Amino acid sequence: MEKSINILIIEDDKYILNFISLSLKTKGYSFRTARTGIDGVSLFNNDRPDIVLLDLGLPDIDGIEIIRLIRTISDVPIIVVSARGQENEKISALDEGADDYITKPFHMGELLARIRVIERKLKKLVYLENNEIFELDYLSINLEKRLVFIDNVEVHLTPIEYKLLLLLVQNKGKVLTHNYILKEVWGYGETGDTTSIRVFMANLRRKIEKDKAKPRFILTEVGIGYRLANE
Repeated sequence: MEKSINILIIEDDKYILNFISLSLKTKGYSFRTARTGIDGVSLFNNDRPDIVLLDLGLPDIDGIEIIRLIRTISDVPIIVVSARGQENEKISALDEGADDYITKPFHMGELLARIRVIERKLKKLVYLENNEIFELDYLSINLEKRLVFIDNVEVHLTPIEYKLLLLLVQNKGKVLTHNYILKEVWGYGETGDTTSIRVFMANLRRKIEKDKAKPRFILTEVGIGYRLANE
């Protein structure tokens, strides 16, 4: 039987908290709730949930600070659910490590869809973690230790470069659009700067490709995005 996803909801608005809780219960999710930041952090430390739904406007601790606290100890997916709709607030939350952002008022169907996206990502990560070594030709990745090797020689990647490579590995053979990559790696989509992707991809290729003019691993789909070679 598949393990149930455990969700922590940190939300001070009683009505919204009950609304989300009822919807999650109907869909069969396990969840815990907290109405203050202090209680939320305490529950997080005790339960280590699979997903966190976080309101930014809490009565005691700002939600941005909670993201910072969680990110010092965990990569758990965080979906921000907040009335703060300003672009700079979204960017701040995403820059601090939130995985997604939904603005109040929202349709529960949209939030559930975003939770399902996170679930699919978690399943891919579990698959990769259960298969600790990924190998493709002369590229080898120790997924447990986050080490990358070319012809058995370790290559140092920056956190963003490793995140890009891992995203390609998780979607091996699938074309990833620029917007998809921006959303998955940087947390924003259509309004993002595709120049950043080109720069980081060029640096990644320089480190793992033997012939940058004829890439073995990272293939460009002109005008669309990138994919990792399937074999």
